[in-house]
Amino acid sequence: MVKLAEWRGKEIFQKYGIPTPNGRVVRSAPEAGALLRNGGVPLPCVIKAQVLAGGRGKGGAVRFASAPEEAEAAASAILGLEFQGEKVRELLIEPKLALAKELYLSITLDRSRRLPVLIASSQGGVEIEAVAESALVRLPLHPFVGLVGYEKRKVVRALGLSGGPAKALDGLVDRLWAAFESEDAELVEINPLAVVGDGLVALDAKVIIEDDATFRHPQYAEIRDDRTPLEEIAREKGIAFVQLDGNIGVIANGAGLTMATLDVLAEFGGRPGIFLDLGGTDDPAKVTEAFLLMAKARPSAVFLNIFGGVTRCDTVAKGLVEAMKQVPPSERFPLVARIRGNNEAEGTAILREAGIPSVPDLKESVQAAVRAADGAAPGGGRP
Repeated sequence: MVKLAEWRGKEIFQKYGIPTPNGRVVRSAPEAGALLRNGGVPLPCVIKAQVLAGGRGKGGAVRFASAPEEAEAAASAILGLEFQGEKVRELLIEPKLALAKELYLSITLDRSRRLPVLIASSQGGVEIEAVAESALVRLPLHPFVGLVGYEKRKVVRALGLSGGPAKALDGLVDRLWAAFESEDAELVEINPLAVVGDGLVALDAKVIIEDDATFRHPQYAEIRDDRTPLEEIAREKGIAFVQLDGNIGVIANGAGLTMATLDVLAEFGGRPGIFLDLGGTDDPAKVTEAFLLMAKARPSAVFLNIFGGVTRCDTVAKGLVEAMKQVPPSERFPLVARIRGNNEAEGTAILREAGIPSVPDLKESVQAAVRAADGAAPGGGRP
């Protein structure tokens, strides 16, 4: 998936005629001050960090200003934040609007139904996960028809709208559906959708594009808003590598085994921080390269869970041992392995000779990895 920053999402909304505040992106505090002094955005204004994580308001990444000097100070403070592991590099500055009401509206792909679903709520401006199910309206959408009249009226009633805002919503949901369908999106979300005067304005924009459709949308192919620097390196090297917010590195082969490993670790109190899918490689050098990339993320411990089929256990073991030799002693971390399948005995022997424990039982190996992470020094390495 390709996750877009708010300002990119709003560019898409504007393309389809969805009203948004007239804002500008800046990348430094002086640029923010100059923008407001030159009348590029009217005062008072709101300054918002352009990060993909939610909860920006609670985290101090959204601030208001009534003068250019205030905006410059706020911009400087926000640009100094590392918000939920993501360094703030861009800010969106918009005029502060007088809001009568905040709503929620989105269209997303419901994989269980295998259909797009419109979700609406009269409780906007908060995390949608915190809203009671009884306060949500969910409408499955026919992919060839979209929204029909009676469904729009149901949404209007659920949001408690009348007059101008109700009329505005009728056209807005059609435009949101057009954006979802035409851009091959997995999600188009407005939270909050604000009632401003007699109309509606999208104060935020969350857009996720299906990355398998980027051949139809080359403008999204190189967007890096949703990737960490290490994820970008991995992408260039053709390595499936994702950073999370835990402290245990996970190496597995195949999407199913990798995801199952994350679940089992979580079940036993572990916090997966990086997962690396080796896929079907049979090249020790590729394993070494992938492992060294994980080492740069400084995990507290690494759990290796391999089922040897196309990928041979001895191939992985050789690459792993070679990689560990290249990690400086001060940066080394505990490593627990579980390897089963093709050439299992050879792989186990290679690991044990290098002093890496190999535990064949899944439960025991996971518990060993969790204990190893809990006993490691902060930031990786042994205590």
